[in-house]
Amino acid sequence: MPSDGRRVRARLAGAALVLALVLAPASVAGLRQDTLPASIADRDFWALIAKISEPDGFFRSNSGSPDNLLSNENTISTMAAALAERVKPGGVYLGVGPEQNFTYIAAMRPKIAFVTDIRRGNLHLHLLYKAVFELSADRRDFVARLFSRKQPAGLDAKASAAELMDAYLRAEAEDAAGYQSNLAAITDHLIKKRTLPLDADDRAGLDYVYRHFHQFGPAINYVSSVRGSTGSAASYAALQSVRDRLSGGERTFLATEDSFQRVKALQHKNLIVPVVGNFAGPKAIRAIGAYLKQHGAVVTAFYVSNVEDYLNRQGVWPVFCANVAALPLDAASLFIRPNNTGRFDAMAVEAAACRGAA
Repeated sequence: MPSDGRRVRARLAGAALVLALVLAPASVAGLRQDTLPASIADRDFWALIAKISEPDGFFRSNSGSPDNLLSNENTISTMAAALAERVKPGGVYLGVGPEQNFTYIAAMRPKIAFVTDIRRGNLHLHLLYKAVFELSADRRDFVARLFSRKQPAGLDAKASAAELMDAYLRAEAEDAAGYQSNLAAITDHLIKKRTLPLDADDRAGLDYVYRHFHQFGPAINYVSSVRGSTGSAASYAALQSVRDRLSGGERTFLATEDSFQRVKALQHKNLIVPVVGNFAGPKAIRAIGAYLKQHGAVVTAFYVSNVEDYLNRQGVWPVFCANVAALPLDAASLFIRPNNTGRFDAMAVEAAACRGAA
């Protein structure tokens, strides 16, 4: 946890009354039936994105990359397994970044998910994923379409993630015409079928993401788009094949057909909502909170990756903490913090500290 956060919590560790006041209304709300939608209409889906989002921002990671097409966290299966044990299905998921969100979503089975990132490029990435999920019947079809690869013959529908990834690492890439045909199908699905009013910049953003997936295939890694090579960082194939350190099982969203279909179903219902926003910004996180309060819902889990490290360096972590304090929480609401070993922290405790320090 960033040092600012530690100091705040230390000063207010004994503020039990503050914590009780924060939790009481949220806990009561959690006992009522929420009114979250079973699905969101296409027009309302885009309107919600526009209403919640902030202007495009800039972020450069430790790798020097201005984009983030792929995660690099090898604790994903271990964290997902623990998350599935800790939370009840049917809650609310908040997250950040690229594909690792799908693994956490598959694990906790929320009613709705919001994925917020400072870069509009992450919106393009998630819109690409949305189309690929919706156009694909199963995992084999999904991976073929995502990387614009020809589907290997004889690939079993019950293949493990490792077997699936290994097959596509060796699969033949589509040629330029095949790539353009796949991109057109994805773009048409979003614009014509889903009626999303994507402008020229958004369409170019889809092409940018998809070209890198096509170029590198499942060997793409965290820095491929910057360095122009696969390098030594963990690849997409390796991350999807990683196992839970305790059980030894695969827990990523491509590990089983059931996990894949859970995410696909939410995409089909427009219930994975990509948002452009700064965690320490004035609008996005608070607007998500307002939407959830409107529907009588509380946050179940918030995956923050290592964004807090950057917020702390910039001196704006307390602003993020205040934004979190504005979210509807209860005693079970959790931060998902992968770090090196991974951990879960009670959001309401930190929210109480932030409110007490205000």
